[in-house]
Amino acid sequence: MKNSRICPKCGSNEIVVVDGFAGAYGTGNNIMVGATIFSAVKVDRYVCCDCGFSEEWIRNEDIDRLKNSNKVHK
Repeated sequence: MKNSRICPKCGSNEIVVVDGFAGAYGTGNNIMVGATIFSAVKVDRYVCCDCGFSEEWIRNEDIDRLKNSNKVHK
């Protein structure tokens, strides 16, 4: 859905993006990779407005930060 803007479940092109964010005390749609919200990796949601299917995606520029964090089990 991220690249095609088409729902893989129902074929709709009614896709909305809910941007990831990091709020106080680690709230929001994110993955904490450090002690503060400034280290949060934001997770964007792509939602089909017809069937409700959703996908979550990490932004390309944040993948290395996540991969190199001590929160990931390798």
